[in-house]
Amino acid sequence: MIFLSFAARNLRRHWFRSLLSVIGIVVGVAAIASLGILGGSINLLVANLISDVGDTIVITPHTAIGGTFAGDPRTAVDVTLSSREVDEIRRAASPYRVIPVLQGTDEVEFGRGESGYTRVIGLDPEDIPTLLKLEDGRYPRQNQPGALVGTYLAREYDLRPGSRITIGGEDLRVAGVLAERGFAVDINPDYAIVVTEGWYTGHFGTQHGGYAMAIVRVGDIAAIDEVKDAVETRLNRREDVVDIIDSREMLGQYQAIYGQITVFLLGIGGISLLVAAVNILNVMYIAVTERVSEIGVMRSIGVRRSEVLRIFLYEALILGVAGSAVGGVLSAVVGYVVSVAAIGLFTAGTTFGEEFVVFNLTAVGYIVFGMAFGIGTSTLAGFYPAWKAARLLPVEAMRHA
Repeated sequence: MIFLSFAARNLRRHWFRSLLSVIGIVVGVAAIASLGILGGSINLLVANLISDVGDTIVITPHTAIGGTFAGDPRTAVDVTLSSREVDEIRRAASPYRVIPVLQGTDEVEFGRGESGYTRVIGLDPEDIPTLLKLEDGRYPRQNQPGALVGTYLAREYDLRPGSRITIGGEDLRVAGVLAERGFAVDINPDYAIVVTEGWYTGHFGTQHGGYAMAIVRVGDIAAIDEVKDAVETRLNRREDVVDIIDSREMLGQYQAIYGQITVFLLGIGGISLLVAAVNILNVMYIAVTERVSEIGVMRSIGVRRSEVLRIFLYEALILGVAGSAVGGVLSAVVGYVVSVAAIGLFTAGTTFGEEFVVFNLTAVGYIVFGMAFGIGTSTLAGFYPAWKAARLLPVEAMRHA
């Protein structure tokens, strides 16, 4: 205990230099922990935003660029699935439901002189209730066509059941408003208009060319791989005709991307902490140089080398513990504020971020990791100066007295 008291006394003697070292550790620990919390929060948010995870297979026309991530803009080429290919998918995926999707874009007039180009999605009336939920209104029927409007589109243009819109010069009544769906693995209707397949083909004619994708709803998660293999065998037997991905793979891709972002953010914080460690190394080295004669006196009265080593290691440890404790508290505050601000920015105008919990066991883990890393780095930085002090011979050290 006496050696710990010596260490604390020496740090108090050079309090300003010690304070600067502690500040460096505080900044490093706060950076590594708060950035880790931010990256983890973004990762959790994306995982929560992706809906229908687990039971959905999405089949799209094959593109020249394979092995990429979901949503890669390089795959956005003008290619579709033919009716024959959709029938083949139905045979391969039987008895599970296959939902072909038509997608296009047209100018939509919302009334009051407001208009803009909007995504239009065409679905079989029987498939719409399976894929989409209503916030208000009713589902359109084949003999009673109507439009379903995405929730954000409805909010922006004040649309409700019974409102009239004009799609490409053709008047259509709003039958219902869709419930918020989030970033689904198949279609994202929150800012789109959904119509029946019959109305879509009648409006666009032969221009639509074919289906943008086919969605397979597999009730049994254990059967996903079996269905994928059946579709692969039937359609891609001779050449690649379709690309097949299930919602688990897509979620894994997103998690891998945002996991890399988290590692990058942790690396930035780690660099800050390494800079603080270099500062501690410099401070401890200067302390050893200034106290050579003091070390010589201690060695001459019988203080062992291991005990000298402990004194200087204790000094580095005290700096590390003090800086890491303050940095841990600061990182909790900064990480929370930055994460809330980032989530608010990413989900502006939506309800995705409501009831989202920033702090969980992962966030606490980043704080503990940052503090442990700060203490460990500080101790390692002080080891060489402590070792150098312990290796001084009493006679050589006394010459500096």
